[in-house]
Amino acid sequence: MTRRLAYCPAQGAKGAADHAGATEEEGARAAGGARRDGLDRSYPYYLANRPVAANTDLEVRDKYSGRIATRVALADGATVRKALVAAHRARPAMAAFPPDARRDVLEHCVRRFGERAEELALALCIEAGKPIRDARGEVTRLIDTFRIAAGEATRIQGEVLELQVSERARGYRGMVKRVPIGACSFITPFNFPLNLVAHKVAPAIAAGCPFVLKPAAKTPVGALIIAGVLAETDLPKGAFSVLPCSNEDAAQLVEDERIALLSFTGGLVGWELKTRAGKKKVTLELGGNAACIVDADPGADLDHVVERLVSGAYYQSGQSCISVQRIIAHADVYPALRRKLKAAVAKLRMGDPRDERTFIGPMIDEAAAKRVEKWIRDARKGGAKLLVGGDREGNMLPAALLENVPRDADLYRREVFGPVACLEAFDDFDDALARANDSDFGLQAGVFTASLAHAMRAWDRLEVGGVVIGDVPSFRVDSMPYGGVRDSGLGREGVKSAIGDMTEPRLMVIRDPS
Repeated sequence: MTRRLAYCPAQGAKGAADHAGATEEEGARAAGGARRDGLDRSYPYYLANRPVAANTDLEVRDKYSGRIATRVALADGATVRKALVAAHRARPAMAAFPPDARRDVLEHCVRRFGERAEELALALCIEAGKPIRDARGEVTRLIDTFRIAAGEATRIQGEVLELQVSERARGYRGMVKRVPIGACSFITPFNFPLNLVAHKVAPAIAAGCPFVLKPAAKTPVGALIIAGVLAETDLPKGAFSVLPCSNEDAAQLVEDERIALLSFTGGLVGWELKTRAGKKKVTLELGGNAACIVDADPGADLDHVVERLVSGAYYQSGQSCISVQRIIAHADVYPALRRKLKAAVAKLRMGDPRDERTFIGPMIDEAAAKRVEKWIRDARKGGAKLLVGGDREGNMLPAALLENVPRDADLYRREVFGPVACLEAFDDFDDALARANDSDFGLQAGVFTASLAHAMRAWDRLEVGGVVIGDVPSFRVDSMPYGGVRDSGLGREGVKSAIGDMTEPRLMVIRDPS
């Protein structure tokens, strides 16, 4: 039976080359040479399990300093085609790769990510501008996701069917098992360069599906470090490719008929990709405009509510699909909540993400910061009041809190994806639910309430993929089903849900001749 190769950290570049089946020279190039600012000087892409240092064409910048932090190999269209062919050919080998061997691969990743945790966190801090404490939190979630997948790898169950529903079916028995769907293509965004990659890669390995992944061009390093750890294992040849590439060359991941499933996380362009995907299954996670309701009796101390709202709204500069964007508070608590929120947001420290005290780091680029700045300016022209905020400096945008934002403003209706929250009051709980639903998105919503009736009514009426009672919509555990409705997407992530999408039922019927 196939087993994972043991890994010895002392082996260094040569050891990595041996595991990947590469030459010593290729392994040395793959290791990237001397480290600079916590990152290797360059990173290879991974084609059919092997590191390829084809070039250093993709510059990855430190999002705080703006300097080039490292360079990454950029795959061309021909390389993407090779990866697709390799993944398609690997289907039988991956399907035959035993569940316990898949588990062993995933557990190896858990161990190695733990050993390299600070390296991974620093990579996030540099390439994504994520404050170091939040970066460490994402590394923890990366490990959790692979650990959950390792457990699920040997628990992909079928069922026995009772087919004897009438006299003609007597003597027949049915059984269903789940089998891998085939080769998958994955496209991931910049805001969670580790964990959103993990939510595609780990379930694919558990399910027995080969895959080709395109990480975000602005934040490819985390995905390539994950690929380097996978290359230490004995996954079948062609089981994975991780290829930074242009959007034009990535079109093959959408359109190629050899791909059985496309999983995309990103913006509303996902709906266009779905129309181009042909017959393949498509899952989409496309963002949100999350509301959080604070009831007359929120069921918790108001200081705790404020702490959670601030965390949910401004964590990693609001660049999260389930960031708290709209706070809808009952008139009875509105004045106190407004005062406490204003004070808490004003205290948030903005600066170098490497500083342990920093809460607000840089946005992904200056264009994103300028867009949010314009939306704030337009909302104020429409009558909104800025309670907290400040002037943009490059891609650094201070945390902003506004009230009375017009409901037709971009700041209210669209996904801000920046460090901004909008505050408004309500008198009737049903009206609060209606306001929360007043959006084209429907990913998650939060409700602070002590009323069981209100909690159940929110669960019944809120048109979202998930309702979080007693906390902000930004809460997520990596085992839970996660996804949305309407413009927020199609399908569910979360390890078990993703494995369900990456497998399909296969029926066997047995007739007893007697």
